[in-house]
Amino acid sequence: MTDDNIKEVINRTSIVDIINSTIPLKKKGNNYFGLSPFKKEKTPSFSVNEEKKIFHCFSTGEHGNIFDFVMKTQNLKFGEAVKMLANLAGIRAYTFSRQDEERQKKWFEYKSIYSKYIDIYHNELLNNEEASKAKNYLKKRNLDLEQVKNFKIGYVTSNIDTYEIFKKDFNEKDLNECGLFYFDEKNKKFIERFRDRLIFPIKNISGDAIALGGRIIDENKYLAKYINSPETHFFKKGSNLFNLDKARKLSNKVENIFLVEGYMDVIGLYKNNIENVVANLGTALTIKQIVTLNQFFNHIVICFDGDDSGYKAALRAAENTIVELQPEKKISFLFLPDNHDPDSFANKYGKEYFLEFSKKESLSIHDFIFNHYYKITEKNPSSLALFEKKLRSVATTIKDEYIKKYILEYFLEKISDLTPNINKKNKKNYVLNTKSLKKTKDIFIETKSLTSIEIKEFSLLYILINKPEIIQNNNYILEEIKFFSKENKMIFEKLLNHTNNFETIDLENLNIDKSLIERINKYASIRYILSKNLNDEHKLLEILKEIVRDLKNYELEFRIAELESRFSKDLSEVTFNELKELKKQQKIN
Repeated sequence: MTDDNIKEVINRTSIVDIINSTIPLKKKGNNYFGLSPFKKEKTPSFSVNEEKKIFHCFSTGEHGNIFDFVMKTQNLKFGEAVKMLANLAGIRAYTFSRQDEERQKKWFEYKSIYSKYIDIYHNELLNNEEASKAKNYLKKRNLDLEQVKNFKIGYVTSNIDTYEIFKKDFNEKDLNECGLFYFDEKNKKFIERFRDRLIFPIKNISGDAIALGGRIIDENKYLAKYINSPETHFFKKGSNLFNLDKARKLSNKVENIFLVEGYMDVIGLYKNNIENVVANLGTALTIKQIVTLNQFFNHIVICFDGDDSGYKAALRAAENTIVELQPEKKISFLFLPDNHDPDSFANKYGKEYFLEFSKKESLSIHDFIFNHYYKITEKNPSSLALFEKKLRSVATTIKDEYIKKYILEYFLEKISDLTPNINKKNKKNYVLNTKSLKKTKDIFIETKSLTSIEIKEFSLLYILINKPEIIQNNNYILEEIKFFSKENKMIFEKLLNHTNNFETIDLENLNIDKSLIERINKYASIRYILSKNLNDEHKLLEILKEIVRDLKNYELEFRIAELESRFSKDLSEVTFNELKELKKQQKIN
């Protein structure tokens, strides 16, 4: 599809109409406003401009055109978004290759097979007397007819030879590849994979059935309790989540999503009016599943069964997924008492108690990991050393540099609190040597009236005064740096002039107000670290670089805030592009 075709799609599509079908919009002046689809909020901050064909979310910073909106809210790739919008606009989006046409044909055939199969066995469950034991099982699990119909649960009875029926309407090769049947070597025929099982349709994010989950009714030590369809071209266990098609529609109403282990847990919570719930598909929780949920929700609450296997699954999930921790995103773990699963717990105590229990008892992912490994650590130097080593290795896997930094600090601070052989004085030094400048500031700054920017500026000036040779050999580090305080900027320029000229700094001759120098000496958090590393030039250089990087980021944040304020008034393309470029720089830094 050419750029001209894409422009035509944009021009022939009303961005207001498309977005209004997802979130209600109200016109105010030249723009339309509604509640953000990316974050729970009470005051509308989501703005749409029909003339410019763009949207902007002031609460999250998300912005773009109609393609960006569809991709972000429906979890589609660009090509899929273009195709969808082109169809709505009455434009043929693509000229399909032969391979594309074959894949598309297979997809329609695949969907049709699953749709017909689910319809047949949903009807069997509702109307066939042979399904009475399945109905009794569902009754014991407190599932009513409403939920059976809502999730289109079925039961594969043994009195129908579906394969022979389907051969009349579908290609035999496609039937064999769809995963609903397997070849019985003994009887030389294809039979149902899910025979004598309850079946739960697994859908993609668009709501199309792409696989099945099956549960046996009668306990049998030779048969797995749960099975899924095998993976196909259209179904990957690690990429899909049960009930995501329904749950994602709630992302503009709630912040959190409950992630449980099984289909019955999802349906049990749903029955108790807890609808923001999904389940992984019988395999270990994957990074892909976490990334998908992060697109719609800010807080993932993982609630596995309250037994040993549930705990072990939770631990694997924590260690596998902490890598995806992001600013403004949370992952927590909820452990239910008395070997309850989410289904039984919600049925016994109801929605309000479940939600209240979740708020009070859920553990952050880093607290869960810390508590687990501390629990199994013997209180001796060797074991504690391994404990710290393990936590450091966990923290270093985190992709986001800022989250990585503060999770590591958090771990090390808790270790220092638990170490019995460290006295107060030594503990103080231990914490100092493992914390970042921000944490150091929190501990040692004597006043709360100063901003973090001022503290950073004081620290930079303190290094210039006390170790000017660091700057003399590395003055490139200070290029393009800006100060927010006029007084600090004046001092910086005077000091820098002297260091650039390789002069020994004589504060008496610089005509700087002594009270300003006293403020620097008093409030520069770096002085505590500097006193321990005065002769370590490499260490001081790394600290200096960190301070400069933080100050440059402060400047970027300030400029971004100014542009966002301006953009909220004019929604100009120039401002938008400048804002986008600055945010790109922010990610690089």
